[in-house]
Amino acid sequence: MKLTTYLHEGTARAGLVDGDCVIDLHVACPDVPSDLRAALRQGCDLHAAAGRALAGDAPRLPLAGLALAPVLPEPGKIVCLGLNYYDHAREGGRDKPSYPWFFLRAASSLVGHGQPAQVPRASDQLDYEAELAVVIGTTVPRNVARSQALSHVFGYSCFNDVSVRDFQKRTGQWTIGKNFDATGGFGPWLVTADELPPGGTDLRIQCRLNGAVMQDANTRDMIWDVAESIALLSEAMTLEPGDVIAMGTPAGVGQSRTPPVWMREGDQVEIEIERLGTLRNPVRAQP
Repeated sequence: MKLTTYLHEGTARAGLVDGDCVIDLHVACPDVPSDLRAALRQGCDLHAAAGRALAGDAPRLPLAGLALAPVLPEPGKIVCLGLNYYDHAREGGRDKPSYPWFFLRAASSLVGHGQPAQVPRASDQLDYEAELAVVIGTTVPRNVARSQALSHVFGYSCFNDVSVRDFQKRTGQWTIGKNFDATGGFGPWLVTADELPPGGTDLRIQCRLNGAVMQDANTRDMIWDVAESIALLSEAMTLEPGDVIAMGTPAGVGQSRTPPVWMREGDQVEIEIERLGTLRNPVRAQP
């Protein structure tokens, strides 16, 4: 099952992807909230709702004509992992970390598929990062066993953890460089966990900038996999339905190249993950 969030008269609405069309879930199933996070928090059976939507007569909206929002426009928490691929840690001059470099993103930093990622006025060091995003479907209790962690995952999506590198390096922690408005691409849709290998493992992941391959790796190369990351996070916090975990990026980022490669006005960046699709964002200067 593929779910997306599209914009209708400026309002974000959850939709079921059916081929090259989208069915508005709330229109097809009025008991399902129009907000995907709200539907997860209420414990809606979205698989059953999808079956009803496909069997019903709700309008099919052409996907190509829709403006897409981030898959979850207002996640509860966006927890990101830094240095979670061996090759990316090495290209940054570091050995394998002994513990994940966790940091948080804010919802205001997100941008949907097809929407512009912004080069801020304050910097020209805008860098791409192809990542697998994990969407939590049911509450993860504190200190969950690794063997039980994946049972709480609803699905996966593509994520671009776009970073403003000079701001990221201004302090010992990365918050400011990871939270500029309209930088974090998230989409184009969410694929439910039952359609993918456990933990989203063994999937090819790429970043392309203006068609040139910049990153090319596999999710099996992550240092901490999805199950272990969830278990480690649960030592500190309760993960809730609609929370997102961005699983880190492989080697090939722009700051590690000679000379560095920064995204500019007029570029297009693509994140493709096998069986998940391709997230595309044009790059534009901040208005």
